Amino acid sequence: MNNATLSSRTTLPAAVAGPQYDRSALTPGIVHFGLGAFHRAHQAVYTQRALQAEFGPWGIVAVNLRSPEPVEALAAQDGLYSVIVGEPERETAEVIGATIDQICAAQQRDRVLAYLASDQIQIVTLTVSEKAYGLDPVTGGLDMAHPAVAADLQNPQSPVGVLGFLVEGLALRQALGVPPFTVLCCDNLPANGRIVRRLVLAMAERRDPELARWIADKGAFPCSMVDRIVPAATERTRARAAALLGVEDRLAIETEPFLQWVIEDDFVSGRPAWEAVGAIFAREVEPYEKMKLRLLNGSHTLIAHLGILHDLEYVRDVMAVAELAAAAENHMQTAVQTLDPVPGLDLADYMPQLMLRFANPRIAHRNVQIAMDSTQKLPQRILAPAVETLAAGGDAAAFAKVVAVWLAALHKRRDCDDPRRDELLHAVTDIDGSDPSAAFFRLPGLFPPELVAARDWRYLVNAELRHWLSRSGASPSHRRLS
Repeated sequence: MNNATLSSRTTLPAAVAGPQYDRSALTPGIVHFGLGAFHRAHQAVYTQRALQAEFGPWGIVAVNLRSPEPVEALAAQDGLYSVIVGEPERETAEVIGATIDQICAAQQRDRVLAYLASDQIQIVTLTVSEKAYGLDPVTGGLDMAHPAVAADLQNPQSPVGVLGFLVEGLALRQALGVPPFTVLCCDNLPANGRIVRRLVLAMAERRDPELARWIADKGAFPCSMVDRIVPAATERTRARAAALLGVEDRLAIETEPFLQWVIEDDFVSGRPAWEAVGAIFAREVEPYEKMKLRLLNGSHTLIAHLGILHDLEYVRDVMAVAELAAAAENHMQTAVQTLDPVPGLDLADYMPQLMLRFANPRIAHRNVQIAMDSTQKLPQRILAPAVETLAAGGDAAAFAKVVAVWLAALHKRRDCDDPRRDELLHAVTDIDGSDPSAAFFRLPGLFPPELVAARDWRYLVNAELRHWLSRSGASPSHRRLS
């Protein structure tokens, strides 16, 4: 291998798939916020394959809100990067070229707004993480204390957050007589399209009620469910890409073979032929969404914190311990009882497939990565099914155990990467033996009121938490998991 970097001049090895269309003919049609690993392994892959099935004006303009590093790396590689797919027996690579421009919004706000105002842009997709939306967990509306929300309400023409960019972009289009773009959220929020619509309209209403009415009447915010396990890239990732490509790729990512996208078929105007390459267009996304949030994401939350408690770095390491893998499987068996039937899918088959995906030896998914932002993730993954189960008179002990494992992991690490980090770490120092979870249940909005008032369920949380706290030095084989 030489020291060259992946670019449009690179001749790819025969075994490496690349763009099978004329990139020079590609024009912008999609603005994407969140130039992270997941977008690069999911929506951009679907879009490239859709372009190969049916070419159209669907070039991606990738926007990162703050960090310029991935933007600069992508620009240096002419918008190209590789996706390394790890199967248990082999690895394959695909070079993705659907991105035709890349911008750091913090440095070039006007360029982002110019794209959003352009009638070329028909879709805006989002993978900015749950915490970026400024959703108040108590009211379900705008969190006025969220820094980006506060800034964008104060200076709407100079947005810094994703909601501010959406509202200002739509305001510019209204002024120009251009129809709205479709906003397609791809983050793990329940009914994500409806949540983003509500937040956008709330911000627009504070700015101009007529703008809010125009967006409500003319715009579209379809819900979607996305699924692919995408670990953070490491030096190993880049080394594997170099071996497969013969050149350096600073933006290489590793992922699994599984790929799924379910989208509500509600668009203002056109869209890529994503359905030609496996995307599912559905009238109702909620059954798929709940399946993924409660089975995959909920189990991931449990696995990640079990891994932290046992000093295991990766999900695959947790799955290699039979007792811990059984804990994940047991959780799924409870969570599946809270789901409605999912069109076209057999949940009895889906769960064993999840177990195999988690155990894939080629996927190095760090437990601390999955544990990030847990206060933003627990409501839809664990707490909502717990509330539903209790309301139906069912046994919600499995969800109590996940909460206890999370709290025990916080106690063990005495640290976390979470928007409510300071509150959580203060509560850790206030753990009381008689009611060890009390300090956490006192935190405003952390738990829904139904669970705060559920004394028997809180007793289960405390019993499990005491168990973990008292045996924090024991090996996996001596710990009670079910």
